[in-house]
Amino acid sequence: MRDLDLLRLERRVGLMLAPLAEMPGAAVGVARDGMLLLRRAAGLASLDLHAPIGVTTTFRIASVSKQFTCAALMLLAREGRLSLEDPLGRHLPWLPAPLSAVTLDQAMRNAGGLRDIFDLARLGGADLSTPLTEAELDGLIARQRWLNFAAGSRYLYSNTGFRLLGQVVEQASRQSLAAFLERHIFSPLGMTRTRHTPDLGSPAPGLATGYLPDAGGWRRAPHAFPLGGEGGLVSGVEDLALWARALSVGSLEPGLEPFLTATEPFSHGAMNRYARGLEVTPWRGFTTISHGGLWPGYKTAFLRVPARRLTVIVITNNGALDAGHIALDVLEAALQGDPDLLPAPAPLPATGMAGSWLCEEAGLSFDIAGDIPGGLTLTMHGVPMALVPGEDGRHVARRGGFPLHAAPPRGDAMEVEFDAGTVLAFRRAERAAVPSLDGSWHCAELGAVWEIEGEAVRATGPCRSAGPWRLSALSPRHLRVHMPGVLYEAWADAVLSADGRSLTVNSGRARGLVFSR
Repeated sequence: MRDLDLLRLERRVGLMLAPLAEMPGAAVGVARDGMLLLRRAAGLASLDLHAPIGVTTTFRIASVSKQFTCAALMLLAREGRLSLEDPLGRHLPWLPAPLSAVTLDQAMRNAGGLRDIFDLARLGGADLSTPLTEAELDGLIARQRWLNFAAGSRYLYSNTGFRLLGQVVEQASRQSLAAFLERHIFSPLGMTRTRHTPDLGSPAPGLATGYLPDAGGWRRAPHAFPLGGEGGLVSGVEDLALWARALSVGSLEPGLEPFLTATEPFSHGAMNRYARGLEVTPWRGFTTISHGGLWPGYKTAFLRVPARRLTVIVITNNGALDAGHIALDVLEAALQGDPDLLPAPAPLPATGMAGSWLCEEAGLSFDIAGDIPGGLTLTMHGVPMALVPGEDGRHVARRGGFPLHAAPPRGDAMEVEFDAGTVLAFRRAERAAVPSLDGSWHCAELGAVWEIEGEAVRATGPCRSAGPWRLSALSPRHLRVHMPGVLYEAWADAVLSADGRSLTVNSGRARGLVFSR
C-alpha cells in the first residue's frame, strides 16, 4: 500500500471512530503482508476511571475463540491423540445418544445438529446473566435425547458443539484448555495478551469493561456463564494480528490455514460455507474468511481476504456498535481502487416486506421492519439483523453464522432460503388471540416446567426459575414465548398440537423441544 493510500485509510477509520470519544469504544487493526498497517482506538475502556482504550487493552472476543479450539484439535490429531472422525462419545462417554455419535469434524463445522447450550438454558429460565456452574451446563446437555437434525445434513450454529470440543482437547491432552492453548499457540506466537478465561469473575489484565446502552446512558454488561471452547478467550488487536500472520505464512503449523478454511458439503451435496471455526463467504468479488464474536458488552469481527493477505480486526466494549458492519466498511476502504473489487449490489425494493411472517411447516416466524431500500431489519427469535441487497437479487441477512436469503415477496407470500439450500414458504401473519393454555407444561429434555396462566409463563428449570414471560400469537396454534434477556428480548416459536396437549418449541438454535400438559 502506498503511503498516501495508508493516510487515506487512517483518516477514514478515524472518522468512523470519532463519535466514540466519550463513551465505550472500539479498537481497529488492519494488517497486510506481515505488517500492522493501522492500529487505531477510540473511546473508554472504563467509564468509572475514564480510562481510554489503548494498545494493551484487551476484550472478550467470544466466538472468535472457536477457530483456536479447532486449531488445538488439529495439533492433537497430528500427534495421533485423536481423529477428526472420532465420535464425541469416544472422548466424552457421559454424552447421551445420539449426541455421542456426532463426530468432532461435524461439531467443528456446526453440522452436528447439537442444540445450543445457551438456548437450552434460556428456555429453562437461565439467561446469560444468570450464574451457572460447569456441572449445570453439562447437565443440560446430558438431558438431550434428540438433535436439531441428522448429523451432517444441515447447518445450525451451536455453542454446545464447541463447548464439547474444548472438553475433548482437555481429555486428549490431559491438561486444561487454557494450558494447552498457552503452551502450543499463544506462547509460540508471542500472543502474550491472549488467554483463556473460563471463569468470567477472575481478573484479566488490561480487560476493558463491557457496556450496554441503558436509557440514554450506559450500564456494565452482566455475564455469569462459564466459557469453554465456544468463547472463553480474552485478546486484543495486536495479538489477533499475530494469529492472522501465523495463518497466512504457516509459521505455527504447516497447513493450519487450509485446515481451518476447508469447506465440505452436507450429506446431500449442498456446500456448507462454515469451515472449522471460520466462515467462508463471497463478498464483492473476493472470498472472505471471517468470524464474529458476541458476548454481553463485547463484539468482535475477525475478517480476512487471503487473496490480498489482508486482515481487518474490530473489537468493541460498546454493545450498541456493530463490529461486523464496521469491519466491512474498513475492508472496503482498504481495498479502494483494487481492480477486482466489484461494486456493491444495487438496492432492492422494500415494498411489501414489513410485517410478521410465518411458516407453519417449519414452526418458524420472523418480523421485518422498515420500508426503504437499505433500511430493512429482520428480527428472528428476537435477534435483529440488517437485510442488505444480495448479488442474486435477494435480500441477505448481514449477520455472521446466520444464512438467510429472502426473495422479494409476491403478495402475502415470501420464499426464504436458509442453510443447506433449504427453502421455506412464509406467509404474512397478523396478531391473533392467545388460546387458553392454562396449566403446567413439562419438557423432559429441559427438565423444565412452564406454568401458563392467561398470557403469562413462569419457567422453573433444573437450574433456575424465571418469568413471568409474555405470550403472543400469530395464529390460533402458532405462539411466541417472549423471554427478556441481557442482550435482547428473545422469543421462541411454540406450535400447539391439534389436540391441544403439547407445544413444539423452536428457538434460534434449539429445535423440536416438546412441552406436554
